[in-house]
Amino acid sequence: MSHTMMTILGICFIFLMTTSGAALVFFFKNISPRTNSVFLGFASGIMIAASIWSLLIPAMEQSAGWGKWSVLPAATGFLLGGLFLVFIDKLVPHFHQGTQHEEGLHSSINKSAKLFLAVTIHNIPEGLSVGFAFGAAASIGTDAAFISALGLALGIGIQNFPEGAAVSLPIKQAVGEPKQAFLMGMGSGAVEPVAAVLGFFLASYIEALQPWLLAFAAGAMIFVVAEDLIPDIRFDDDSHIGIWGLMFGFVLMMILDVALG
Repeated sequence: MSHTMMTILGICFIFLMTTSGAALVFFFKNISPRTNSVFLGFASGIMIAASIWSLLIPAMEQSAGWGKWSVLPAATGFLLGGLFLVFIDKLVPHFHQGTQHEEGLHSSINKSAKLFLAVTIHNIPEGLSVGFAFGAAASIGTDAAFISALGLALGIGIQNFPEGAAVSLPIKQAVGEPKQAFLMGMGSGAVEPVAAVLGFFLASYIEALQPWLLAFAAGAMIFVVAEDLIPDIRFDDDSHIGIWGLMFGFVLMMILDVALG
């Protein structure tokens, strides 16, 4: 497979998996709290592992020649990624289902639309991370670099499936219309290929920014996990099912990255 085809496949895969997860609205009426905990925990684990192995470690490796300042791009980019999500949170009206908390500018749009916007925000750093990885691979130009980027896209795509279901099923309960819920779930993932293409061109054409951009995507994803996904897992009673979802997601992404990287 050519490098171009691998890039197209990876970018399309993350969107198709979100769409596939959203399609569960046609087969299930709702999502149980325990299943939702597993889905969110699994997505959290994959994103944490991807941030470490696929983004932060490569960022530090690329800036290894900086000597004692080699950690600067990774540390700075990581924090800027978090600040970027803070800015988006303050600007875009959205709703956190698990905590029942609303953020962003005041708006009269309904909660289902705000839930849609919340997941759309989540998907921006995921798309950027895949785009940055393929952009860095294009600069390196080796099969191994593209296979590693494809591994990241595979992991992000796998966690997009339960994430697509986790947004479309609650929307279905709110609006009572499967088709509308599916379109909103699919639409929440449409931002990923857009962000991925943007990230690809940034990373491939401005090589000096690559370690900063990779760390930026890592910081944005960790912010999403810490602020949105983990609080929504609902660690209640004595159940550890959400935690085990996180553990398995982390291990799966770690295996994918090591095996393909």
